[in-house]
Amino acid sequence: MSRLALTPLTFLARTAVGKGTRCFSSTSQRMALGRKAKLNNGLKVDLIGYGTWQSPPGEVGPAVSEALKVGYRHIDCALVYRNQPEIAVALHSSGVPREQLFLVSKLWNNSHRPENVEKDLDLTLSQLQTPYLDSWLMHFPVAFAPGPDLEPLEEGSTTRRKIDLEAPGIAATWKEMCRIYEEGKKVRSIGVSNFNKEQLETIINATGIVPALNQIECHPGLIQQDLFEYCKEKGIVITAYSPSGNNTTGKPRIMDLPEIQTVAQKLGKMPAQVCIAWGAHQGFIVIPKSVTPSRIAANFDDFELSEENFKLISEAGKKNPVRGNVPGEYIPAYWPINIFDTEAEKKFPLRPW
Repeated sequence: MSRLALTPLTFLARTAVGKGTRCFSSTSQRMALGRKAKLNNGLKVDLIGYGTWQSPPGEVGPAVSEALKVGYRHIDCALVYRNQPEIAVALHSSGVPREQLFLVSKLWNNSHRPENVEKDLDLTLSQLQTPYLDSWLMHFPVAFAPGPDLEPLEEGSTTRRKIDLEAPGIAATWKEMCRIYEEGKKVRSIGVSNFNKEQLETIINATGIVPALNQIECHPGLIQQDLFEYCKEKGIVITAYSPSGNNTTGKPRIMDLPEIQTVAQKLGKMPAQVCIAWGAHQGFIVIPKSVTPSRIAANFDDFELSEENFKLISEAGKKNPVRGNVPGEYIPAYWPINIFDTEAEKKFPLRPW
């Protein structure tokens, strides 16, 4: 990571003997291709990770346990998913050593003011029962009103989230995350999520520090070539969430396209596996999510997609563009801010600052 001297080995030397360090059982692994991405501070992370978004309590624990048995070691979490305590139980009961895991979590919107940033991190560390994260991301370039409510509403409204108009902006939030990273105690790398090129430039220009990761919705129906190229130029590794196009807004799933179905049938794979391979083909980290044991295993069965099939899938996606995760469309309560400049968001004059 630009101009930071801390190395992963230095960090591990500090944390391996630190108070509260836990050992999470070695289990038999069914290895896929074992591909890894190298972050801009030298850390390496498995290209195929396990996502926990929308994994409800009571299901997420057994699902994470199953993922660890299959061989996943990269686990993606977030405070707002409201399931980190159950994930922690699964991690500790698995017996997988902590140093074999790559745990990711995220700073939530209600803690963007600099004085609240580290408190948010400490809450996540407490919930996950770990002394450090391998990567910590700013979840959105959006600040909610501060306070205990993770998703505050505007006064008198049941449908509009309350944006913190007095927040100093994403550069100030990022600067505080950088300070915590530079201390070398609680996080091994830092990054962002749901950021576009303009938002990335804002925080990089303000601090000189380039995020290690940018976690974004990414699948054949959402090809953001300018953003892909910018991240590659800056050394920012992309993590693809919703790689099959699953969404909560009732939009078509990209994996249901006939072209993707045909490729999957031809290769003897599931459509979701083909979409995962499409992301990995570009060197992106991919974090599919499922709580079904058979699908958890299938998603980890990484394989190389041919250039011919990659191009065929890409062309099909370009003809069927879709962005599933648009906070301005959320039900029952939307965010009155234009993050991605979609048609649904253009009615909102407010943009991330």
